[in-house]
Amino acid sequence: MQTDLDKTDLAILSWLQRDSSASVAEIAESVGLSQSPCWRRIQRLEQTGIISERVALLDRRKLGFSLQVFVQVRFARDSAGATLGNFEAAIHAAPEVVECFMLMGDVDFLLRVVTRDVDSYERFLRHTLAKVPGVRDINSTIALSTVKSTTALPLEMVPVP
Repeated sequence: MQTDLDKTDLAILSWLQRDSSASVAEIAESVGLSQSPCWRRIQRLEQTGIISERVALLDRRKLGFSLQVFVQVRFARDSAGATLGNFEAAIHAAPEVVECFMLMGDVDFLLRVVTRDVDSYERFLRHTLAKVPGVRDINSTIALSTVKSTTALPLEMVPVP
């Protein structure tokens, strides 16, 4: 459910997407508000869940995570719902999996896995992913480089009254 947003709300969100550590004073000045109304808008955006988190984005390579793998997982069609629950539990418990999407189509799940190297990915594959009951097929694709990566949503596409 979308909450009614105006241009000022979108300007605040745009600023926070670029730098969530900015002070309310900086944001308020840039969007043409005083601090109190700006702070109230930010609080409303948090309370309505439009702002779900404020986090620091880390450089995985500088921390030694040089391998990024996209993994397609297919399940046997006769797998019971409990199998999917086991899979989801295994994924939640695996710190290497930074994103997991359930898909519609030929592939059931798409994972983004970050590890230090091929050996650590192989350990994850053998000791975690391949052991989940019902997994029929695993296809791994190593990313060579990143062309675009952003967490920013295209706010210019949000309709305003």
